[in-house]
Amino acid sequence: MAVAASDVQLLLVSLLTTFLFLYLTKLYLRRSNSSKADESQLKLPPGNTGWPFLGETLDFYSKAQKGVLENFVIERSQKYSSKIFKTSLIGQPIAVVYGAEGNKFLFSNEKKLLKHWWPSAIDKLFPNSDRKTNADRGQIMRRFIASILKGEALREYVKTFDMTIKQQLQTHWNSQQVFISEMARKYTFASACRIFLGVVDPVKADELEEGIKIIAIGLHSAPIDLPGTALNRGIKASKKIRKELEEVIRQKKIDLVHSANDQEKKTSTTSEKDFILHMLLSTDDNGQPINEVDMASHLTGVLQAAYASVHSTITNLMKYLAEFPEVYNVVLEEQQEIAKSKGSKDRLCWEDVRKMKHSWHVVSEVLRLLPPGVGGFKETIADLNYEGYKIPKGWKIHWNSYATHKNPEYFPNPEKFDPSRFQGDGPTSYTYVPFGGGTRMCPGNDYARIAILIFLHNVAMKFKWEKSNPNEDLVHDPLPRPAQGLPVYLHPI
Repeated sequence: MAVAASDVQLLLVSLLTTFLFLYLTKLYLRRSNSSKADESQLKLPPGNTGWPFLGETLDFYSKAQKGVLENFVIERSQKYSSKIFKTSLIGQPIAVVYGAEGNKFLFSNEKKLLKHWWPSAIDKLFPNSDRKTNADRGQIMRRFIASILKGEALREYVKTFDMTIKQQLQTHWNSQQVFISEMARKYTFASACRIFLGVVDPVKADELEEGIKIIAIGLHSAPIDLPGTALNRGIKASKKIRKELEEVIRQKKIDLVHSANDQEKKTSTTSEKDFILHMLLSTDDNGQPINEVDMASHLTGVLQAAYASVHSTITNLMKYLAEFPEVYNVVLEEQQEIAKSKGSKDRLCWEDVRKMKHSWHVVSEVLRLLPPGVGGFKETIADLNYEGYKIPKGWKIHWNSYATHKNPEYFPNPEKFDPSRFQGDGPTSYTYVPFGGGTRMCPGNDYARIAILIFLHNVAMKFKWEKSNPNEDLVHDPLPRPAQGLPVYLHPI
């Protein structure tokens, strides 16, 4: 049988195509295997893991207590690498990333390459009924908090903060000398109890606060759960508070059922500012209601976070305003302009807070110098290649706010108190991170802003103040605060 010339040509083309495909496939596999081999040969980040189990924990905590935690990062970045180094803290292998680039990498890869991680003490202090870690369950609470700490609810909270501080100015600020830390503490926790629990009884609030203070100490202590340790005391205090909050939650359920047929009461009860009610109506990732035990645990964590960070920042803000009268004068002028537009008995509102732009620049500079949180931790969910170094799956990665806040590359003369840094476009992205960043940015940042600025407005409109002890030291235990509680002399305006 004769073979057509066209068939021969088609056969040759087919063979050439097949050979070319096989050649390219072999080349691709060779390069792919070479790439995998190169990646597997990546070295771990440079650094020192220190003593067995303890690692470099003692040096980390020592510098934190001295208020120079940035030195822990700076010293090692200068010795090993300007981008990344390895260490070990409380038995965990940790890579520390450095600078704005490191922050951007971590904040941009949440849920992609990394997940949030907390030390085991968090799960002991705020346990979940299903024994899942707070890092795994935390996203539910974050979504919930983000959904309620906004919009109309925030507007309502402005009134609550303003009412609380006005009442306390009449009852607690009527002496020549006060301790600012104590005043900030009373205001912060009383407001949190009203907003998150609906508790207005000052005696009940004081009882709860004692437990929250014990939890805060345990949270930042050595992770040793033995009788007599700070962590053990914190666990006991947390258990007691959670039991009390379960009763509050059950009563809220009863009130909700009783008011179900009363449309007027139902409308009032379902107000957007009712925090516990929103929790009762929320569901988890499986669409199931959050049980009372977990709600109480989440509420305890919210109280602790709202109380500690805001209280610390207010105290340090008042410290800097006492030390820099020229800054105080500009803040006072802004607050007086806001007051002039209102009647003497009018409450502050959301629009007033939005006008406090210069005052917030001052607060921002306080948060830069003395952030209430030193940073955070992530956990790798796969092997990573960062800056040419391998970070194995399961390793923890630490980012540190001081590493950029006090870096002269981002903030010239970083130890200087200078609110003008935040004028105009403000700091470069990923350099100013007191509230974190990315999907894990603190959902309570607007809550904190309102609480701080309303306290500042009311106090600045009534007093000037000077430090009783100009040489009072600053301590970190663990949050930064004046050692004596910032006693000041008040001078009524």
